[in-house]
Amino acid sequence: MYSFTEENYLKAIYKLSDVDGNGVSTNSIAENLETKAASVTDMIKKLSNKKLLKYEKYKGVNLTPKGKDVAIQTIRKHRIWEVFLHEKLKFGWEEVHDVAEQLEHIQSELLINKLDEFLGFPTHDPHGDPIPGKNGEFQGNPFASLDTVEIHKKVVLSGVINHSVSFLQHLKKIDLTLGQQLTIIERNDYDQSLKLMLNDQVEIFISNEVAKNILVK
Repeated sequence: MYSFTEENYLKAIYKLSDVDGNGVSTNSIAENLETKAASVTDMIKKLSNKKLLKYEKYKGVNLTPKGKDVAIQTIRKHRIWEVFLHEKLKFGWEEVHDVAEQLEHIQSELLINKLDEFLGFPTHDPHGDPIPGKNGEFQGNPFASLDTVEIHKKVVLSGVINHSVSFLQHLKKIDLTLGQQLTIIERNDYDQSLKLMLNDQVEIFISNEVAKNILVK
């Protein structure tokens, strides 16, 4: 059993971890969690004593296998709850994150596994992020960003890279939602902005920056 704060720290360190195993700095953790460096130092000591991470001076923090497992399971719970909130309770994809932040700390493994089964074992959350299996394994990412798609190819909007509320609200405002069929009609040579056809019915224009943050398959 770990506290909300401990799980949040482990999750943040996991997400900040370098694929090459380079340590995460105290300042990076503090910035990510919007807290003071002194508070991070205190928590690092606490988590080190619990064998959840290792800290080396000037080299930063790395999760132990035990700490990595706790982080991944917290992410798993978060993303499964997001699917439930979006698919079953009809929360908007810009609304699910904050609620899932609270629900991810429920400790019952049985509940999460039952919820996973009830939802049909989803592989990705409403934003397109992969959901780890109960053993911690991640599936490969089957998505591509919209800016890389060929002209006239039909694709389905399946997720986003930018999870900010402002970005998701922008997509909602221009009627871009999960599951829509998209076809690139035209790509502007000057700024790479796109003219899209939605569901073979409505034409819209989006910037290259928006296209880079939309995932399709």
